[in-house]
Amino acid sequence: MKLIAGLGNIGEKYLFTRHNAGFMVLDKIALDQGVEYKEEKKLKCMISKLKLNGIDILLIKPTTFMNLSGEALEAVINYYKIDIKDILVIYDDLSIDLGKLRFRANGSDGGHNGIKSIIKHLGTKDFARLKFGIGPQPPIPAEAFVLQNFSKEQLIDLKNSIKRAVEAVEFYFENDIYKAQNQYN
Repeated sequence: MKLIAGLGNIGEKYLFTRHNAGFMVLDKIALDQGVEYKEEKKLKCMISKLKLNGIDILLIKPTTFMNLSGEALEAVINYYKIDIKDILVIYDDLSIDLGKLRFRANGSDGGHNGIKSIIKHLGTKDFARLKFGIGPQPPIPAEAFVLQNFSKEQLIDLKNSIKRAVEAVEFYFENDIYKAQNQYN
């Protein structure tokens, strides 16, 4: 079984904020696959199960808010006995231009509190990630920028970028992280 975790913040007021790019990609996957999420309070997430190209996959959206995302990943990984090599985390990155994608096989948190929490709870930096660009950041604090909504103009471009991210995730599972990096980075 594989796990795709999209990072974001639960709640109506965060729905279209930049920090919810991970949720947006997961929501598009669920929509395309005709599956719905249900809340699993003990696992601290919204969860959905699907089969993608013959592979059993869990989609999760932590309900812990961004900065505590690791709690949900740890709970799901322990409950379902998922190996670290079988997870992909999708999240926003303000150092990458809007809609650009970047796969990574591992790495530091890069100042992203959600990733920092995951590294802390999983005890490793060695998990696959798909960074979804939300930049460039204007001269305002990062905390304020990531919690802003996308503009109407950006939402139009965002729709195509989310579609491309879904294609990238499918490509990743059909191939591997290195081929995905070559194709999408």
